[in-house]
Amino acid sequence: MIRVSFCCALLASAALPCRAAEPVTFPRTTIDLGTVCSDVEQSVRFYTEGIGFREAKGFEVAADLATAAGLTDGKPLAVRVLVLGDGDTATKLKLMQIKGTSPRPGDNDFIHSHTGFRYLTIVVDDTDAALARLAKLGVKPLAKSPVALPDSLAPGMHLTCVRDPDGNLVELIAPRK
Repeated sequence: MIRVSFCCALLASAALPCRAAEPVTFPRTTIDLGTVCSDVEQSVRFYTEGIGFREAKGFEVAADLATAAGLTDGKPLAVRVLVLGDGDTATKLKLMQIKGTSPRPGDNDFIHSHTGFRYLTIVVDDTDAALARLAKLGVKPLAKSPVALPDSLAPGMHLTCVRDPDGNLVELIAPRK
């Protein structure tokens, strides 16, 4: 009887959500994402004209700083910044193409093809409008996208998967109007 109670208590504690050891505060809770592109101009077009990001002021990182931080092996960075929203809480997508390098593409066939950050989820206001913008760039939805999401997950919303110019998976979530 004691063993059964202990096992039940152990299983119940395993089902509890994980918590940080100490409370942590963040001055900004939006995460920026940096992406290396094979053709930064093409990627900027995809994310601005196709998805709806807005380009903000970019920045450069000198080679010595990028190397000291562990970002590159002696290469400077020229970063193009795209934003969704305004102010400090805007989502930022930082696109860069590093001169003098030939980055190898990842296996992006499916999200389970390899480990790492696998896709972006972007909530847009209209699936059909987004698809029309993307079609002008030659981008087609994957598989049977858009597909209706179950009401238990997101009532009235559709999931559309597309690939950016480097083959990265982008999920668009929106109603169909």
